[in-house]
Amino acid sequence: MAYADQSMSGNKIIAIIIVGLIHLAVGYALVTGLAYSATKKLIERVTTVDIDEPEPEPSEEPPPPEPQAAPPPPVAPPPPISVATSPPQIVTQVTIPPPAPVVHQIVPAPVAPVAPPPPRVQPKNPTPRGNPSSWANANDYPSRALREEREGVTRFSVTVGPDGRVQGCQVTGSSGHADLDETTCKLITRRGRFKPATDGDGNEVSGTWSSAVRWEIPK
Repeated sequence: MAYADQSMSGNKIIAIIIVGLIHLAVGYALVTGLAYSATKKLIERVTTVDIDEPEPEPSEEPPPPEPQAAPPPPVAPPPPISVATSPPQIVTQVTIPPPAPVVHQIVPAPVAPVAPPPPRVQPKNPTPRGNPSSWANANDYPSRALREEREGVTRFSVTVGPDGRVQGCQVTGSSGHADLDETTCKLITRRGRFKPATDGDGNEVSGTWSSAVRWEIPK
């Protein structure tokens, strides 16, 4: 029995504690709800402000317009007065001036150019040394032209320097065959020797010399 009494007294204590906790929870809920309601009403009272709108003032009516004076009647301009007067007749007299005197212009005679002084020495063109026919002979006949039996005459002009050597060769009349023309200039440039040209003072200068080579197949 003593054990049963102790168990019942312990259960009562637990029940009392639970009931107390429930009362605390209900009280907290009530207090929180009341506080929320009071705070909401206070916010509505603070944020709601009654603004008294001012009454509109009575509008003043504008004064009546002053009567305007009537415009003056239009006045027509007077008609133009035409005064026609004939101008006096002007008589002009033409005066012919005397003829101007004839001025004879004297044209000076053209001045004759001054002739250059005569040269001290008669200028000379370059002249070959030796026999020019030996510069190209039958032994120099291009082999292909010889086989094809081609013949012709090549005319040429060479430039001879102050040392008497050929400085350049130019074909002035073709034989009709390029190999014959080319061989002509090669031979004359390599073998040609000249006495150089001289000027009016006897100085050796460059000059030109012209000739021709007849290419014939030996019989």
